[in-house]
Amino acid sequence: MLKKTTDHILCFPKCNSIHTMFMLMNIDVYMTDKNNKILYIYKNLKPGRIILPKKNVYYTYETPLNYYDYKLNDYIK
Repeated sequence: MLKKTTDHILCFPKCNSIHTMFMLMNIDVYMTDKNNKILYIYKNLKPGRIILPKKNVYYTYETPLNYYDYKLNDYIK
């Protein structure tokens, strides 16, 4: 938050919605179930956006832009 670049990946357990308020950069977001199967992908999510609660999501990962090239139904290790 309030950084122009990052090389960190954040994992939020038991989180099925997020916002990008107060962020200064775009990010990629992966939302998975309890087994880390990717259910939703948001590429190049801009600051000031809201992702409303999604069904069956357990983990939400915030990554730098293009850090991973996962597809829907892939598993995050």
